[in-house]
Amino acid sequence: MKRKVAIVGCGGIAQVHTRAIQDLEGTELCAFVDCRLERAKKLAAQYGGAGAGIYEGIEEMLSAGKPDVVHICTPHYLHVPMAIKVLESGGSVFMEKPPAISREQFAQLEIAAEGSTGKLGVCFQNRYNASTKKVDELLREGSLGEVKGGRAFVTWNRGANYYQDSDWRGRWETEGGGALINQSIHALDLLLRWLGEPDVVEASMGNHHLRGVCEVEDVTEAFLGFPGGKRACFYATTAYVSDEPVLIELACENGSIRLEGERVTVRYSRGEEAVFLLKTGSSAGKSYWGCGHAACIGDFYHSLEYGTSYANDLGAVANTLRVMMRIYESAGRGSLF
Repeated sequence: MKRKVAIVGCGGIAQVHTRAIQDLEGTELCAFVDCRLERAKKLAAQYGGAGAGIYEGIEEMLSAGKPDVVHICTPHYLHVPMAIKVLESGGSVFMEKPPAISREQFAQLEIAAEGSTGKLGVCFQNRYNASTKKVDELLREGSLGEVKGGRAFVTWNRGANYYQDSDWRGRWETEGGGALINQSIHALDLLLRWLGEPDVVEASMGNHHLRGVCEVEDVTEAFLGFPGGKRACFYATTAYVSDEPVLIELACENGSIRLEGERVTVRYSRGEEAVFLLKTGSSAGKSYWGCGHAACIGDFYHSLEYGTSYANDLGAVANTLRVMMRIYESAGRGSLF
């Protein structure tokens, strides 16, 4: 029997989810939900079967017939309330990032997930990039020794239209932030993947090129101090003129690893260098930062099929959420104006 799958929020990112689901065996897209019914109808016409339901709200959809899995692709502030409704109904949830826009929301989500028979997964798809896996492999191999520090740079472009064409982006209450929570949470996640949880977080943020257009930050910088003297620097901006590949570099005892897009460069202290040009795959996504959605979604359904734990459950993303909140708190979240 096929798993019945619903999409809640039928905007741009939902296209990525529906393509990945369509390519999976044993799934059927049975419901499409959006407050703008024309968007739900359009997505259903592209990917749904003849009997697919079209709904204006999640409550209406859940009352009509509970799907096995619900993908939450809505604005940030709705992720947690909607996920909780599905979990309380006994369904499983695959939600877009961020997992929450506040500590309070995350705590509510943890309670709901713990008390549900359904499973919850978060879309941290860049953990599945070929370049990410290569860095994991190089560190496991051990010749570079311990990671001593790192740095991450995200330099992208988001103009006025990006915010003016939306009724939720650019507002603390509904987006939860800007360059950090929306565009660079994945880069922060990978930096922490290889360094752990910091005991020191000091940060600042600003709005340089969109004052009067949006109230959230277009630049965030942070210093992260880790146990044992490890240190990291993090910088993210959406005020650049183009979308450049994310750069993450790790300083190790016996050399360094530099990840930039699909290129991974290893420099050993003894003078040797190795370059790996990797392909992430053909699934939809941003060409300047990986295309791991299909693998991430496929892994979630694999965990449902075989009853195994999922790599991106709440416990596995909690460190990233906590550190992101600490960066905002240190920088004075919501006090740019």
